[in-house]
Amino acid sequence: MSELSRRDAIKLAVAGAAVVILLGAVVFSQMESRHSRVAVALTGGDATRAPPFLRRYGCAGCHDIPGVPGADGLVGPPLGNLRQRVFIAGVLPNNADNLVKWIVTPTSIHPASAMPVTGTSEREARDIAAYLYRR
Repeated sequence: MSELSRRDAIKLAVAGAAVVILLGAVVFSQMESRHSRVAVALTGGDATRAPPFLRRYGCAGCHDIPGVPGADGLVGPPLGNLRQRVFIAGVLPNNADNLVKWIVTPTSIHPASAMPVTGTSEREARDIAAYLYRR
């Protein structure tokens, strides 16, 4: 194989890898967009507003929350893939209204819960729920 043909083969391989990476990014973006639309429809919330609330109300200190810098707490359960779980807090069927109620007033559902009432409004809880359901 001549030097020129080796270079051409390397360029072709790099171009092929770039195409594969680009296609993967497009597919991932479409999946993320679909998940976001579903989360908004389920909760009526806006996931883009949630990260500051997750920090302000202390969620990030107790939970591992994907996509939120510093949210690596080990007190509560990790909150990734929450939409795929059957129960919230081990007792509530997992649906948007129950998740919002749990976020706003966890002790009304489980009085001995370690999760405190944080002062989160229902509107903020819907945004948080949308964020957690889109992941």
